[in-house]
Amino acid sequence: MHKVEKSSDADLADYAALLEQLHLQAQAVPYTPNWSAAADFLQIIVDYCLQSRPATVFECSSGLTSLMLARCCQVNGRGRVISLEDGDSFADRIRKYLKHYDLTAYASIIHAPLRRIRLDRVEYAWYDTDAIPASEIEMLVIDGPSGFLQKNSRYPALPLLYSRLADGCRVFLDDATRPDEREIVELWLERFPSLEVERLAASRGCAVLTIRK
Repeated sequence: MHKVEKSSDADLADYAALLEQLHLQAQAVPYTPNWSAAADFLQIIVDYCLQSRPATVFECSSGLTSLMLARCCQVNGRGRVISLEDGDSFADRIRKYLKHYDLTAYASIIHAPLRRIRLDRVEYAWYDTDAIPASEIEMLVIDGPSGFLQKNSRYPALPLLYSRLADGCRVFLDDATRPDEREIVELWLERFPSLEVERLAASRGCAVLTIRK
């Protein structure tokens, strides 16, 4: 579940340039101090989306990222964001923001409760895979499930989604300086040796992986 806190002008100051770039109002975005992606990570994914104009953007988790990426697709005149969200009420909240900005044609927030799965003899809580559309994915943003749920909480994303990733797809992993996320990247590289990885400077870390098939 996502913790929802009231935003403040001070907290939103770091996001001002992005909000201005995308013509979003500071007091009308789904910003929560403890849960929203950092401004520098958001800038990285926004810049990539605007430059590469992917047809399908897929997200593990939803929130401010969903709104900004949907706006990018609108600016691009193409593309759609599909976000998995385990919190039903939070999914509804993000849908309301999308409607406020008339972005519902560019994003879908899918309620996907966490289910128990087994991968490599390890059990994880991950999004209900029945909720995942069959669309080929050109950009993947991984910012969930929450790390406190289990060790290497975000590891299942690539094993479960790899077959749906387009050749050349870019994968953006948030919080990449945390020990679990560093280990996850190494596990992915072992499992998919053709992956290319780049670690970008960001306050919480950002690992960018390129799919080569």
